Amino acid sequence: MAANEIVDGIWRYPIKSMMGEKVQVAEVTARGLAGDRAYAFVDRASNRTAAVRTWASGFMSYRATYAEEPRAGQPAPAVRITSPDGETLMTSQPDIDERLSERFDRRLSLTSHAPAGLLIEFPAGTLAGAASELTEAPLAGGAPEGTFFDLACIHLVGTSTIDHLKSAYPQGDVDVRRFRPNIVIQTEGEPFVENTWAGRRVAIGDQVVLKMTIPCPRCVNVTLAQDGLPRAPQLLRGIAQRNMVDLGAVGRLPCVGVYADVLEPGPIRQGDAIRWLD
Repeated sequence: MAANEIVDGIWRYPIKSMMGEKVQVAEVTARGLAGDRAYAFVDRASNRTAAVRTWASGFMSYRATYAEEPRAGQPAPAVRITSPDGETLMTSQPDIDERLSERFDRRLSLTSHAPAGLLIEFPAGTLAGAASELTEAPLAGGAPEGTFFDLACIHLVGTSTIDHLKSAYPQGDVDVRRFRPNIVIQTEGEPFVENTWAGRRVAIGDQVVLKMTIPCPRCVNVTLAQDGLPRAPQLLRGIAQRNMVDLGAVGRLPCVGVYADVLEPGPIRQGDAIRWLD
């Protein structure tokens, strides 16, 4: 690995599936970045979380930002939600469920703890391969209980991968926001270097140690319009042409980035040095 790898960016997403916020400093806890995916809207009838790959694609047009800085080990503070038409809502207001339910024509409930049996939906054919009929799975399969992560609590991506996709698809306005990482690592050289990180430990700054697990599979999320970015229908196909990875039981899937578990918590800052421990 290059000696000059550093943290290029830090992102958290206060409400699952809504646009997030870039921060200069974050506290990494055993449950991910403090404040990351602290809330989610759940469809009461089906006990499924709002996932932009299905009925909740419109969530990508809503921006979620904290009214005050979240703290590790403390309940998440209120979140300010800005709708596509500029209306501002707060998670603390008593009618927040009704306001979002009306907009999405579903009975939605805002919650800060994943209820038992909560599922996440997938379009047919995107989980466990094209021939699979599987369209749902338990949420947070590799993350702490009660969290709202699709699989794991930390997601990293390298700038060389993003730069490569930008060059390959300039018409698609490729931007790191399409991939919803927590930590962006400044990398040089080959794209999809994250594939080689799986199974390795990395130290970030003075305290944090992560254990990389598996490459991050991609779905239609990366093609959706959001925050000034147009739809990019060819992007997912391009990723599939360049980086299909065998993920075992879930099949061979297009991947960008890598998931990680937290071994040692602590603060991280933009510009922190990266040290590979094995």
